[in-house]
This record gives sequence, structure tokens and C-alpha cells, in this order.
Amino acid sequence: MSINKNYSSVAVAVIAALFASPSFATESPDEMEVMVVTSDFRRSSLESMPSSVTVINQQKIEDEGAQHFEDILNSIANFNWSGGSSRPKYFQIRGVGEQEEYQGAPNSSVGFVIDDIDLSGLGMVSSMYDLQQVEVLRGPQGTRYGGNALAGLIYLKSNDPTDVFEHGAEVSMGDDSLQTYSGFSSGPLTDSGNLLYRVSLQHHQQDGYRDNLYLEREDTNGRDELSGRAKLRWYATDNLQFDLTLMYADFDNGYDAWTLDNNGFDTLSDDLGIDAQQTTGTGFKVTYTGAESFELTSLSSFAKTEHQYAYDGDWANPDYWDNKLCTDDYDSNGDGNTDDLIPCEYNYIWDKEGDRRTITQEFRLSSTDAGRLFNGSTDWLIGLYAMDLNEDNDLYSEYNGWADEVLQSEYRSTNYAIFGQLESELGHDYNLSVGLRLERRESEYSDSNNDEFSPSETMWGGHMALSKAFSDTQQTYIRVARGYKAGGFNMSLPAEFLSKKEYDTETMYNYEIGLKSSWLAGSATTNFALFYMDRQDQQVAASQQDPSNPQRFILYTENAGSSSNYGAELEGNWYATANLHVYGSVGWLETAYGDYQYEDKYGGIVDLTDRELAHSPNFTFSVGATYRSDSGWFANVNASGKSDFYYSDSNESKSEAYQIFNAKLGYETDLWSAYLWGRNLFDEHYGVRGFYFGNEPDIGWADKQYVRYGDPRQLGATLNIKFM
Repeated sequence: MSINKNYSSVAVAVIAALFASPSFATESPDEMEVMVVTSDFRRSSLESMPSSVTVINQQKIEDEGAQHFEDILNSIANFNWSGGSSRPKYFQIRGVGEQEEYQGAPNSSVGFVIDDIDLSGLGMVSSMYDLQQVEVLRGPQGTRYGGNALAGLIYLKSNDPTDVFEHGAEVSMGDDSLQTYSGFSSGPLTDSGNLLYRVSLQHHQQDGYRDNLYLEREDTNGRDELSGRAKLRWYATDNLQFDLTLMYADFDNGYDAWTLDNNGFDTLSDDLGIDAQQTTGTGFKVTYTGAESFELTSLSSFAKTEHQYAYDGDWANPDYWDNKLCTDDYDSNGDGNTDDLIPCEYNYIWDKEGDRRTITQEFRLSSTDAGRLFNGSTDWLIGLYAMDLNEDNDLYSEYNGWADEVLQSEYRSTNYAIFGQLESELGHDYNLSVGLRLERRESEYSDSNNDEFSPSETMWGGHMALSKAFSDTQQTYIRVARGYKAGGFNMSLPAEFLSKKEYDTETMYNYEIGLKSSWLAGSATTNFALFYMDRQDQQVAASQQDPSNPQRFILYTENAGSSSNYGAELEGNWYATANLHVYGSVGWLETAYGDYQYEDKYGGIVDLTDRELAHSPNFTFSVGATYRSDSGWFANVNASGKSDFYYSDSNESKSEAYQIFNAKLGYETDLWSAYLWGRNLFDEHYGVRGFYFGNEPDIGWADKQYVRYGDPRQLGATLNIKFM
């Protein structure tokens, strides 16, 4: 049986579970909590949003024991990530997104925002502790977020301050030397209750699942992650509210994840890799509701990130290579013969340090009930947006003791946008939403190789969505959205690649039909979306190994003409009884290049026309259940999986299909809870990133597949205490 047929069977099973009849239910549970999409302009309910959105609330995050965004992303339909870093940084939604970013000049397809602080392309600092919810918006978000959200948006919303005191602490221990210490405190700072605070802190450590046999260490791929958030809310008057958010993250992780023999977990590197990110962010929100016909919202943010990404490029050590024989290309013994075999000399280190600073400002005016247009039928919103981004990068690589590549670069981009949205009640339960955004982008780049670029352009995007409520429990919609991603440039290209110095803006039209339903007296919901994406001037990240300097790669982005993606998502929740919650999702995705060929390192033409895009599995699924007894016992089991997918746009290397099973058991009271948990219970070996290139001089730098594997089985225990 083929892999796709296997996944079709799994998809059918999950769909059946989502629509199953609760014949064994003994009592009617309370109606489900209304999920609010906080990243939307008007904080709309999930059921009324005319688009495909996944919301993972705090209860599900805690039930599944998620410590990091990496722990829950497999439960999101048609969502994938590229595992070339210690934590997920680069994401793909419906097959669109980045796989890496090695040189600088960031330009993301998937937005990543934490509490209105833009960290697109820096997604690794995403602790799940004290988080209200995670939101994933699929498809272009041209009206709301512009150029950084061509494929969609990931939005993390932390818990707000409370007007009563709440405090808590949590400790987790597990194998791989895992230790996680967390705590939060929230409440009023004044007797009047007009000034509130919330503070949360988490420190997570573990060895990273790799044994470095050469250095005789178990922590060369370790994780050392500190995350902190602080919030202040001041009700200055009845009509004026100030919200200040401070965040700090210091992730000092190792990066020793690759092996020459693909064993997965026993490495031989002598130079320790680094994947570190230190981010300080501030968000300031002002909300004024004193005017009769409108509300004013101001969103200001500042983020500063220092990041370093370094690795041992030969994935081994001098002793290993001394025991391998290589051709004497340089006639080192002076006998005039370059065909002699001598001990290999191969030592390669790659290191990039970056410093990014981002400032954003947004002003919005939105209508109140009194300010609605057209006889009170239409809400309106207008806004202005500005962003200033600066990033400096220092890249250094060393080959056999000599400096190989040295590049210092400076990049700056400024974005200005004006946007608006109308939401109209047309009568007969029809609603129309129309949005438009006009954005101007200017950028400047210069580096030590004398490359200079200063592209500028004006782009536009938006959406039109028509929804119809057939009843209180059934709503359908049709949506057309236009997204855009700015064009750019390629630096440090050899002379034969000068024609690829710049590439054009990509635009995408997303056509979507959806049905949002409530079943069984409100105890079950399903959200279904069917979509078609038309990508024009698709941007493709390509790479070629330099034949004359095989330790180097030529990296560039180019336009690949037009392409199309289509598929569907189905998500469901079912509160079968007051004690049992069942949930699941299925994603189906078909992707294909349009007319796209490129020249490989040997001068041959590789034709990718009609081939699937990288990191775009045809099927994704997740299913889970949580049971809470009246006496306090708790259990959660969940599973997720993906069909196979291509690792890269530059070769035919593919992953294998995989499924992961997790479980959490425990006992809960109002003041404390204790759990035993396991992740990847059946110790599935699954690839999260793959390369196909030559990295072994003893076999003539022959191309070969190398795979980085995800986390193996882990068992642990968690103790949680709350103080009220």
C-alpha cells in the first residue's frame, strides 16, 4: 500500500472521529467557550471569521504539556517547519514559506508576532508558558499585516493582567537531563484596581539528545532557554487604557545535530555549533473609547535581537579525516603526481552573527455602534502603519585553517502603509468584508564585498469575503485575498550568476470557501476550508555547491514563474461529556511548480516543472482526547503525523512519512497538580530537515542525502502549584 493511501486512511479515520455521534454520552456538557481571534482588527470570534484560522487555547497547551511552540505545531493542519536550527525559526503554511536564511536582508513569507511585537524570521523564542493562545491565520493577510504575511501569520498572545491576585509555579524534570522551572504572578498594584500587573518567567534546560563521541559529551546540542514577560495595564480613565508589554528571551543553544552516516544521534564534531538568540521587546498599546463615533488604537513596538548561528561544516574532526584517504590535488609531496592518496585534510567552520532592531507604529480608527455607516449597517476601520528595520550581519567561515568567507553587511528597510476595512450587514444573514492595504517599501543594503542595493516599490493587497449564516449553527463563506512579498537581491554571487542579482515581487491570490458548523446542541464544532492559491512570480530559494570550492555554496533567490497550490483543512472539537474532550484536524495539500528550470553545478538543466514544493506534505493530521474525572484524575493522549515531503527546492531528497504519539497522565486539585508525561512514545525517527550534496572528500565529494532527525522519545514529570 502506498504512503498516500495510508494517509488517506488516517484522514478518513480522523474525519469520522470529528463527525461521530456521541451515543455513549451520559450528560450534556456546557456549551463550549467562544474562541476570540485576538490578531483580528476587531477581535472577532473564531466562528464568525470568514477565513481559515486555527486557535490553540491555554487549556489545550497545558493539557498536551507543551513547553515550546515546537511541541504543538504538528497539530496545525497544512503547517510545516524547517528543522535546520535548534528550534523552529522558519515555517511553511500551505506550502509557502522559507527554509533558511543564511546571509541577511530578512524578508519573511510567514509573519511571527508575539503580543504585537514583530519577530518574523526569529520564531525560536516562543515559550508556551503563561500563554493565552496561539493563532495561525492561513492565506495572505494583506489587509492586516501586509508584506510579511504572504502565506499567513503566527500570533502568540500571552495572558493579560488580572484584577485579582493569581500566582503559580511549575517544575518539570525528565530524561535528557531536562529541567524546567516556571512561575507567574498577577494582580492589582493599587487599591482602586486601576493599575494591574502580570509577570511570568521560565528557564528550560536539557542536553539536546546528541552524544558527541569525539568530545565525550552529551550536551553539545543542548538547550538553555530563558523566557520572561511583564505586563502593566492602566485604566487611566473610563475611556483611556494603556497596556505596556515587556519581553526578554535568552536562548543559548548548542547546534550539533548532523552526522555523516545519518545515524541521527551520535555526532563526531570537534567545533561546537551555536544557535543563540537574545531578544528584548517592548509593546505599548493605547486604547481611547471616549469619542461617540470611533475608537482610537495606537500600537507601538520595539525589538532588539542579537543572534548567532554557527556550525561545524565538516561534521567530524581531524582524527576522523586523518584516517580517510583523499586525492593529493595539490601535489603536496612534490612528485608531480596529483593522483596519490594521502590522509584527508578537512576542517570547516561557518559562523554568522547578526544584530536586528525593529520599530513599528500603527494608528487605527474604528467605528463604534454610533459611527456605523449606511443606516447603521457597516463598520469601518482606517489605519496607518510604519516599520523601520535594521540588521547588521558578520559572516565568517574557515576552511582548513584559513579564512574562507568574510562578509560584513548592513541592511535597512522602511515600510509605510495605509489600510482600511469595511464590514457590512447586507440583510438576510449575509455579511460582506472588504479590506485594502497600500504599502511602500524602501531598502538599502551594502557589504564588504562592495555589493550595494537600494530597491524600492509600492505594493498592494487586500481581501473580499462574503459570508452567509444559514442558521445559528451553520455559516459559510467565500473569500478572495491578495498578498504580496517584496522583491529583493542576492549578494556575494560569482560572475556567472550576475543575471540573478535581483528578483521581483511575488504576489498571490488565495480563493477559499469555508463552512463553520456547530453540532449536538453546541457540544461539537467543525471548521472546514477548501482553497486554491495562485502564486505569480513565485520566489524560490536555490543553492548550488561550488564545484571548485566544494565547502562553499552559492545561495540565491529567483523567480520561478507562476505556480498553484490547492487543498483543504478540517478541524473539529467535541465535548462528548462534561469530562471528555475529543479534537482533531486533517490537512490536504497539493502543490506544484509552474514552468521552472535551473542549471546545476555541472552545467546541466534540472526541470522542476510540475514538481511538488519543498516542505509541503500532501497530508497532515492530528487527533487527541482529554479526560478529567470528577475525582481529579486527568489523562491526555494525542497523535500527529505527516506524509513524505521534499526537503529542498534544489534537489530530489525526500523525508519519510511519520506519526508521533504523546500522552500525559496526572491528578489535579484546585491548588496543585502532578503529571507524568511522554513525548514521541514509540521513539519514531523522523526527519525535519534534509540536504543532498557532497560533504565527504574521501568519496570525491559525491552527492549524498543527509538528514537531521527530530526529538526522540522523552519521559518526564511535572508539578504545578497555584496560589490564589
